[in-house]
Amino acid sequence: MPSKKNQTSVGQMIQRCHKWRQKRKQYIDQARQTSDEIERERLLQAAEHYGRIVNEEQIKIDSQRDPKDKAAAQEIAETSENSDANDSNEDEEMGFPDFIANLK
Repeated sequence: MPSKKNQTSVGQMIQRCHKWRQKRKQYIDQARQTSDEIERERLLQAAEHYGRIVNEEQIKIDSQRDPKDKAAAQEIAETSENSDANDSNEDEEMGFPDFIANLK
């Protein structure tokens, strides 16, 4: 029974993490579209905040996963890192500050 409870908890953490990643991407997209520098900076700071939250939550998720699940999750993470690398390249081309372009 404790294993089932742990799986549910990890599943909920993954869902929250996904929601926060979407929110971060939304803020970055909005920052790309705004011409107001102050608003852009505010949006980028909000995106950075969500990036930190995701990183902290991911550490918790990784620490609670079974070793079998970690191998599968690592493959997924590598795939998402490749897409994140493409996103960060786009950020650098757009002239975003380093603190946003280097978020992971």
